[in-house]
This record gives sequence, C-alpha cells and structure tokens, in this order.
Amino acid sequence: MLRFSLITLLLAFSASASAQGFDYNYLSLGYGNVEFDDIGVDGDGFGVGGSYAVNESFHLFAGYSSAGLDFDVDAMNWDAGIGYHTGLTDVMDLVASLSYEYVEFDTPGFGSFDDSGLGLGIGLRFAASDKLELNAGINYVDLSDSGDDTGFEAGGLYSFTDVFSLGLGGSWSDDSSSYTLSGRFYFDK
Repeated sequence: MLRFSLITLLLAFSASASAQGFDYNYLSLGYGNVEFDDIGVDGDGFGVGGSYAVNESFHLFAGYSSAGLDFDVDAMNWDAGIGYHTGLTDVMDLVASLSYEYVEFDTPGFGSFDDSGLGLGIGLRFAASDKLELNAGINYVDLSDSGDDTGFEAGGLYSFTDVFSLGLGGSWSDDSSSYTLSGRFYFDK
C-alpha cells in the first residue's frame, strides 16, 4: 500500500510537458489534492516545475512538490529529465519523457522513508483552439524499493495571455486519484 502511495504522489505532481502554442519554455506553480482509496489517506500540497527547450525536438524539465497528508505525514518529491516532442499534425504533438524520480515521506513515530528510480511517459498535446490546449498521457514509474506503477493523466490549459495559462489536470493510478490546479508562465514570449 505504501508503494502505491509513493508512486501516486509522484505522478500527481510530476512535470507534464504541455503549454500554450506547444511552447516548452515555462515555469509552473500548482496546488494539488491526492486521495489514496486503498489506504484511506488524502492530502494536498504545492509544487513548482519548469521546462526549457534545448532545440526543436528536445526539452529539459524538472519539478518539486511537497504535500501534507493525513496523520501528520509529510511527503516530498522531485524529478528531472529530458523530453522529446514531435508534431503529428498541425494541432497535435507527441511527447515522450525519461526522468529520474525521488520521493520522501516523513511519518510521526516511524521516521523518514525515501526512494528513487526512473520514470517514463508518453502523451499527446492537442490545440483545441487558439486559447485551449488539451493533453493526455500514460506515465510509468519504477522505484528501486517500492516497485512500479502505471498512471494515466488528462488535463487542459486555457491561455489568458501569451505569457500566462491556467490549467486543470487529473491523474489516476490503481486505487488513487489526484487533481491539480496550476498557473503557467512562459518565459520566451
């Protein structure tokens, strides 16, 4: 059960490569809520992430998040990696990512627990209009001590200006779910 909790938290706040106009240069701030149905624990937290386009096909990304869960459990995770993106049509990109993942839990009476591993992701970005982008993907995380898990995500971003978008997203894995509200600021406009 702890394995699913670790991986779901990691998937909930992981950096996703989606931005207005298929822009891969951004800084994102978010608030999220995660629920673990299998163990009856939930909580919320904040995260920061970003992406930088190295060239027309590759981008680097990183993210950090911290959450307070039931029973005074504190959770933290960060990830960093490289992503590949290519256009499938004029309004759709295929995005793939490889990342290093780190999670840490601090529990009263039991101390701290941490784990690390690799993450793989694949997804689509779809420009539904000039202002609205939709995205969906599958993420796989393999932590060295806690095992592996696969999660699905979907979301959207609405662009208020050329440099700011507001997004809603969800992530689902086994017996858990998470929801995130984020603001994204583009720095190459």
